[in-house]
Amino acid sequence: MITSVSVKEKESLKKQKHRAMARVLITGAAGFIGMHTTLRFLKEGFDVIGLDNMNDYYSVDLKRDRLDEIHRFSMKVDASFIMYEKDLNSDVWSSLEKLEIDIVIHLAAQAGVRYSIENPNAYLYSNILGFQKVLEFVELKKISYFCYASSSSVYGKNSPQPFSENAPCNKPESYYAATKKANELMAYSYYKTKQVHSVGLRFFTVYGPWGRPDMAPLIFTNAAYSGEEIKVFNHGNQKRDFTFIDDIVEGVFNLVNSKHAFSGAEVLNIGYGKPSTLGKFIELIEDYSGRKLDKIFVEAQRGDVAETYANTARLFELTGYSPQVNLEKGLKETIKWYKDHYKIEQ
Repeated sequence: MITSVSVKEKESLKKQKHRAMARVLITGAAGFIGMHTTLRFLKEGFDVIGLDNMNDYYSVDLKRDRLDEIHRFSMKVDASFIMYEKDLNSDVWSSLEKLEIDIVIHLAAQAGVRYSIENPNAYLYSNILGFQKVLEFVELKKISYFCYASSSSVYGKNSPQPFSENAPCNKPESYYAATKKANELMAYSYYKTKQVHSVGLRFFTVYGPWGRPDMAPLIFTNAAYSGEEIKVFNHGNQKRDFTFIDDIVEGVFNLVNSKHAFSGAEVLNIGYGKPSTLGKFIELIEDYSGRKLDKIFVEAQRGDVAETYANTARLFELTGYSPQVNLEKGLKETIKWYKDHYKIEQ
């Protein structure tokens, strides 16, 4: 399914008017990071092509709302947004091959550390076979700027803190982490054998408005307003490098638009650079929502890592990346969005 203007109409317009900005393909465009990244590029005048299979791992209605927000914004700024509702492992690539595409930002994936323990085949299909399709497309189209989502989960439990890109990542704690490490190896092999240049971005615990409802920030916020109890794993002592979505998107945007050409198969950390305990995170949600959470303290689950903490020196060197939104400000904005979106009165 294609929404917004049709490909044929867009190609006709392209012949009539020179494209001043590059065209970007963003996979996972209806996802949390994908939506915000799409909005950022549209804001700067880029043509954006979105790709998402709209699966029901979590609320499809939320994904639809995100797409509605993208379409509204694209019309507001008079930018071109074309959406393909197709799977990575579909025939969509034959349609995309006909378009001029300058940048590929691959954010589509089967997410979730704990779900990967229950359903590893979903991760094999999307994160490995799907990633292979993207690599083949990037090679075919000779894309100069290709970046993709990796994860801080690749570090496992044995890497020293703060996590640095040159640390060994050979003992993943979950199948999800294993697929993300496999992506980095696949990208590296495509550089060595086919000269495909890439950057893998190891994201650290992203949160903010329009976030995923299966992740702790939205689970806890929802529980605060619904009165449901929450499980607090590792008794709230887990530490995470909570990174606000705006900082993530600025990092991605500045990387793609930096003066540094992509060379080799690099991996980069992108996080806030300062961990907070889960307990502190919950306290702030209680403070800003004005609701007390009903908590059940339990042991850590399989696949969980006790602490994540990013060294972002390399990204700073390349782009000047410096996160601006602390946890207090980020959670205030998240809760404000939640109340507005779900029409909750205090």
